[in-house]
Amino acid sequence: MEIVIALAFVAGVLFGADRLMLWLERRGHVNWRRKGRKHLRHHSRAELDQLLS
Repeated sequence: MEIVIALAFVAGVLFGADRLMLWLERRGHVNWRRKGRKHLRHHSRAELDQLLS
């Protein structure tokens, strides 16, 4: 019975963390699931070239 309670607790924590990250994404603080990750190949190279020149 304790294992079921522990698994339910872990599932609740993960669900809460996901909802928190989605809320932060709506406010523009992070990219989580909806917007996807930025392609750093193109973006960071241009900024690095600017800093070094």
